[in-house]
Amino acid sequence: MPFIGLAEGFVLAAFREAGVPLQRIRPAITRLQEELGPAHVLASRSLYTDGAEVLYDYAEASGDTPEGKSARQLVVARSNQRVFQEVVDSYLRRIDFAADGWARAIHLPQYRAADVVVDPERSFGIPIFARGAARVEVVLGRFKAGESVETLSEEFGVPAEELFDALRVHTDTAA
Repeated sequence: MPFIGLAEGFVLAAFREAGVPLQRIRPAITRLQEELGPAHVLASRSLYTDGAEVLYDYAEASGDTPEGKSARQLVVARSNQRVFQEVVDSYLRRIDFAADGWARAIHLPQYRAADVVVDPERSFGIPIFARGAARVEVVLGRFKAGESVETLSEEFGVPAEELFDALRVHTDTAA
C-alpha cells in the first residue's frame, strides 16, 4: 500500500471513530476535494488547516440531510472558529506534514508512552521507535528471544517505559 493510502486510511479511521457512517463519508470527501483541491485531500495539510471550515459550511448547506448530520459530527464551533471534533483532531495531530503539504509520517495512536512512527523515508515505512529509530519488530523479537528490557533500552536507545508500552500493545495478555 502506498504511504498516501495509509495516511488517508488513518484519517478515515478518525472519521469512523467520530461516529460517521462509511456511506456518509464519501460526500464529505468530495466536498473537501472540490473546495481544497488535492485528489488525496485526506493526506494533505489543507485538510488540517482548512477542512473543518469546509465541512462546517457543507453541514450548514446540507441542512438536516444524513450527509449534513454526518458532517456536523466531525466539526464543532469554538471561539468563532470551526474546528474538528476532539477525536478527529487527535488523529490529525499525529500526522507530520512535509514542506509540500503532504503527509510525511504518522505517529501510531495505539501506543500510550512509546512514540512509534511510520515514515516511508525511514526503515522503508516499517514502524520504528522515534527515539533510537529501531524497528519495533526487531526490538520485540529480541525481547522474545530472552534479552532484558534494560539491555534493549541501552542498545537501541529506546527508553524502558516505551519498550514496556510496545510490549503492552503487542501481547494478548496486556490490558
